[in-house]
Amino acid sequence: MKDTAASKRDSEWMPLTEHLGELRRRLIYCLIVFVVGLAGGLFGSEPLFDYLVAAAPIDHLDLHAFSPWDAIGLYMKFAILISFIATIPFTMYQLWAFVRPALGPREQRATLQFVPGALVMFLIGLSFSYFVVFPMAFLFTGQVTNSLGLEQTYGVTQYFSFLFNILLPISLLFELPLLILFLTRIGILNPALLRRMRKLAWFILIFIGVLVTPPDVVSDLLVAVPLILLYELSVMLSSMAYGKRLKRQKQRELELELNE
Repeated sequence: MKDTAASKRDSEWMPLTEHLGELRRRLIYCLIVFVVGLAGGLFGSEPLFDYLVAAAPIDHLDLHAFSPWDAIGLYMKFAILISFIATIPFTMYQLWAFVRPALGPREQRATLQFVPGALVMFLIGLSFSYFVVFPMAFLFTGQVTNSLGLEQTYGVTQYFSFLFNILLPISLLFELPLLILFLTRIGILNPALLRRMRKLAWFILIFIGVLVTPPDVVSDLLVAVPLILLYELSVMLSSMAYGKRLKRQKQRELELELNE
């Protein structure tokens, strides 16, 4: 009896251990691609640095290094950013490949579209945060500095930390519609749950909008409103995907009844 119970437990846990092993393997693949992208990103760090300095919201931006490690740290930050962007589609593909066995042929084709879509949405968020949010925040802080009669001396580390702290959160939030749609397609989320979470989601998005923008109503609205619209778009896409999922399930049930 003990052997039978043990073998039963093994048969129940084997699929879980196999899934965990596959998940670990795919995470290792993503890490390898990220490291390779990091090496390539080091070569693109200087051109990206030159572009961002030339395209700064003010003319003749003079940046200063306050530590011998500032230049090295900056190289690594740019390399990480470049590698992160390059790794997004590969990571999405690995996520899709991990859940693919649980999906039907039609769902596999539909969810595969999220791989290039993730990169596109991230780049849209990156453009919005860089060309809209960052100039507002930077110019506002400059006005406050001038109003106090302080001389503006920018450290290179502080300037780009300020920039990245705005760009990355907003760019990642632009992945929200795709992420919610993907989770709905594989049955983890549904529109009813998203509607129940609406107040909390709005609060979090407004808080993020206030956090990364100057403390004035116009700037807050320029960021918070697009983020809220992204969430509402996510709910709408989830409703459409959930409706199609229920329709396919009913069709499969009818087919099974007819076959019986």
